Amino acid sequence: MPGSIRRLALATILASLPLPALADMPVTYRDEGRSLFHINVPDFWSVRAGGQRSITPPGSDEARLINRVIGLQPQGEDGVRMGLMSPHGVRTYEDAVEYLRDIGPFLVSDPVVGERKRIRIGGMPAAKFAGTGRRDGRSVNFTAVLIDLPGSRIAISIVIMEAGTDPAYVNDVNAVFASFRAAR
Repeated sequence: MPGSIRRLALATILASLPLPALADMPVTYRDEGRSLFHINVPDFWSVRAGGQRSITPPGSDEARLINRVIGLQPQGEDGVRMGLMSPHGVRTYEDAVEYLRDIGPFLVSDPVVGERKRIRIGGMPAAKFAGTGRRDGRSVNFTAVLIDLPGSRIAISIVIMEAGTDPAYVNDVNAVFASFRAAR
C-alpha cells in the first residue's frame, strides 16, 4: 500500500473515533460591551451572572451599588462560593481594598486577615489577602484576589469556603485562577 493511501486510511479511521470532551467552560466578563477578562469554569460548577444592583448591609440603612458579578459554585456544595467582578471606579489596589472594606460586611463577619502578599495571576500583577471569619453563623476561610487589568481596571475575586469543606475544591479554585486571562 503506497504511503499516501496508508495516511488517508489512517486519517479516515482517526476521524471516525470519538473526540475527548473538552473540560471546563470558558466565561468572559464583559462590561459596557467590552471584554475585561476570561476564565475557565471547572466541570460540575454552576455559573451565575448578575448585573448592577443595590444592596444594604445588615443593620444599615445605606444602600451600596454592586457591579456585575460572576458567581461560581460547585454543584451540590453550598459551602464553597467564588465571585469575580470589576467594579466601576476601582482603578488601583488601594481603591480595591477600600471597595472590599465596603462590601466585606455582606460577605464575612468578624474577618481576621492573615496572609497578604503580591502574586501574579494570568501574567498580571495581583495582590492576595487570606483569612478567616464567619458567615451565616459558620466558620469560613476566605481569599480575596485583586488583579491589575489593562486600562485602569481591577478585577476582584473573592472565595469563601466553610470550614470542613472538601479541600479538593481548592484545586478547582486554583484552576480558575490559572485560567485567568485579561482581554486585550
